[in-house]
Amino acid sequence: MRNQISNNVPKGHFAVYVGETDNKKRYVVPIAYLNQTSFQELLQKAEEEFGFQHSMGGLTIPCNEDAFFHVTSRLNNCL
Repeated sequence: MRNQISNNVPKGHFAVYVGETDNKKRYVVPIAYLNQTSFQELLQKAEEEFGFQHSMGGLTIPCNEDAFFHVTSRLNNCL
């Protein structure tokens, strides 16, 4: 199953899980986001909350989807 999920991520992208509840959603985002300050702030929140132990088996960002969409929509306009 894990290989099937990873095959759904296009080259140059990575998957993240977003949400503040147990019902997190999976999104695929460009690797270029990693260089952006606003996305790095989301990653810092993830590090503070989870360290390197993400229960979803992948990178989990502990914010609501609206905040995630706000950050990523601004990044989409910049890239």
